[in-house]
Amino acid sequence: MEQQRTPTGPKPSNSYLKYGGLGIQLFGGIGLAGWLGYKLDKYLALEFPAFLLSFVLIVFMGMIYMVYKNLKKD
Repeated sequence: MEQQRTPTGPKPSNSYLKYGGLGIQLFGGIGLAGWLGYKLDKYLALEFPAFLLSFVLIVFMGMIYMVYKNLKKD
């Protein structure tokens, strides 16, 4: 008769905390990218907000990929 092994790793975290943290990272990252892009556009005196849009889109795609990886892991 074999003994059943129990995992000794950390206990699974609360899903509300896990996904709440991902949401905060998503909005914080997009907000920081938007602020940085806005400041750079203003500094370079660009009429079209090229850096604002590009930074926000790049961070958004990266964050969505991160959420996808975390959902796939579960």
